[in-house]
Amino acid sequence: MLLKCLTVIITLSLLLISCNATEKSYRKLIVDKSYFKKNLSEQDLNDYWYYKDILDDSIPGISIEKAYKKILNEKESDNIIVAIIDSEIDIDNEDLKNQIWVNVNEIQNNNIDDDKNGYIDDINGWNYVGSKVGDSIFYSSLSSTRLLKKYDSVYKDIDEKFIPQNEIDSLYLTAKKSYDSELKKRNSEIEMCQRMLKRYEDADIILKQLFNGKYNSEQVDSLKVIITKSDSLFHHVGAMSYYMKYDYSPKSLNEDIKREKNAIKTLLGFRHNDRLLTNDDSNDLKDFPYGNNNVQGTKKVNHGTKVASLIAAKRDNNIGIDGVNDNVKLMTLSISTSGDEFDKDIALAIRYAVDNNAKIINMSIGKPFSLNEKWVIDAIKYAEMKDVLIISSAGNSALDLDFENDFPNDTYNSKEISNNFIKVSGSTYSIDKTLISDYTNYSKKIVDISAPADYIKIIKRQGVDFDYGTSYSSALVTGVSSLIRSYYPNLTAAEVKQIIMESGVSYDIMVNKPTESEEKELVPFSSLSKSGKIVNAYNALLMAEEVSKKKKKK
Repeated sequence: MLLKCLTVIITLSLLLISCNATEKSYRKLIVDKSYFKKNLSEQDLNDYWYYKDILDDSIPGISIEKAYKKILNEKESDNIIVAIIDSEIDIDNEDLKNQIWVNVNEIQNNNIDDDKNGYIDDINGWNYVGSKVGDSIFYSSLSSTRLLKKYDSVYKDIDEKFIPQNEIDSLYLTAKKSYDSELKKRNSEIEMCQRMLKRYEDADIILKQLFNGKYNSEQVDSLKVIITKSDSLFHHVGAMSYYMKYDYSPKSLNEDIKREKNAIKTLLGFRHNDRLLTNDDSNDLKDFPYGNNNVQGTKKVNHGTKVASLIAAKRDNNIGIDGVNDNVKLMTLSISTSGDEFDKDIALAIRYAVDNNAKIINMSIGKPFSLNEKWVIDAIKYAEMKDVLIISSAGNSALDLDFENDFPNDTYNSKEISNNFIKVSGSTYSIDKTLISDYTNYSKKIVDISAPADYIKIIKRQGVDFDYGTSYSSALVTGVSSLIRSYYPNLTAAEVKQIIMESGVSYDIMVNKPTESEEKELVPFSSLSKSGKIVNAYNALLMAEEVSKKKKKK
C-alpha cells in the first residue's frame, strides 16, 4: 500500500458505459497522487470547490457539477419537501423565496387552525421558540445547565467524591464537568477583556499626553520602531499598536464583557427562564400549542438561512449562490436560539415535518446532553415508519462520539434504532493529512459519512459569505439525498441512506485525528466514520438509477 506516496484508493461506483444502457458495470478505481493538486488556488476555493470531482478536477468535492452535466441535464424530477429544523430562516431572500414550502391546507392569517393540526396559520412551518421581529436574540440555557438544575436538589450537598457511579450519577458528574469548564472559560474571557481594557486606558493616557491629545496608528507604529524594551513607553506603545491593528477599543471590550456576563446569566444561569417566549413546560410533551407561525423570527439570526441556501438556493440565476437542488420546497421549523435546543422542540418538529409530507429532514444541530432523549428517538422511529430520511451534523468539538455524546442521533442504549438517519462529519479540500476537518466530531460507530465543511459559500441576511462547520456537511448530504429522492421517487429512505453510504469515495490515506490538542495523531481516514467515505453525488445518482430500475422490473 503506497501510503507514503499519499496514494489514494477510491472505491467508486463508477459506470463504465452510458447511463442510458441497460447494463452497468462497476469497478474499483485506484488513483495515485498525480491526480491531485497540492494546493488549491484562491479561484478554486471561491468557485465552489466542494462541488468539484476528484477525478476530473483533482479536488475532493461531492461531484455535483459532474452529476448535473452527465446525468441530470436531460432528466425530469419531482418537487419534494425538505424540512429544515434549525434557527429562523430568511424566507424572503431573493435566492430562496421560490423554494419555500407553503401549507396549501391553511388560509393565511385568519387566526384559525384550518387543517386542524394544532398549529394556527402555519403557512411556511412553525417557530417553536416563539421569537418575532423586533425581539432581541433569545438565549436558552446549555443542556448541561438544565441537567444540573434537574438533579441539583439531589446532589448539591454531596461531595463529588462520594457520589456513586451509576448511570444517572455519572451523567450528573459529566454535566457538572462540562458546566464548570464552560463557566471557567467565560470568566477567563471576562478577566482577559478587563485586563485589556485597563491596559488600553493606561496607554491612552500616556499617548494623549505625548501627542497633545490625538494620535493615530501610524504615529503609534512609528514610535514603536524607535523605542526599546528598557523604555518606559515600550509596553504602552506595543499594547496600543496591537489594539489599533485589531480594532479593539473600550467600547468593543466593554461589549465583549457584557456579552460574556449575559452568557453566564442565561446559558449557565439556574434562574434563567428558558421558556419566557413560549410559556410552556419543556418537560411536558403534551403541553401544546406554543410558539408562533413567524418563521422569520427576530430577523437577526443567520444559521438556518445559511443551511437552507446550501441545500436549495436557486441555481444559475447569478444571484447569491447555487444550491445543490433548487427543485425542492423548504419547510421552516425554527427551534434554535443562542444556546442548546430542547428535546421537546426537536421531537415535535420532526413529527410536524413527517405529518406534512416532508421526504427529508435536515437537522444541523447538536448538544452534549439530552434530558428527554426518548421523545426524539420515538420521533425518529416515527419518521422511519413514514419513510422520511433524517440527516444531522456530527458537531464541531473534535470529539470521538464512540465515547462522547452529540444529540440527536439514532443510537439508544448502545443500539442503532433506525435505518433512516445519517450523521455527517466534516472534510476539507486537501488530499493530505488534513483531509478531515480538525474540529469535526468523528466516530466509527455513530458517524455515517463525511462531506465538505471548510470554506463553504453560503447566503446570510447580509449577503454572500464563506463559513466552516459540519452544519454544511449535513446540508450537502441533504442536498444530494434530495436529488436522489427527486429523480428516483420509488426509492425508500433506507435505500437512499444505503446508496449514500456505499457510493461515497474512500481515501486510503493517513490523516490527523481531530483534536483541540497541539499534538496530532495519524489515523486512517477510513477509521473516522462507519463508511470511511466522503459523499459523492455522481456515484450516488448512478447507483440510485440502477437500484430504481431493478425495483421497477420487480
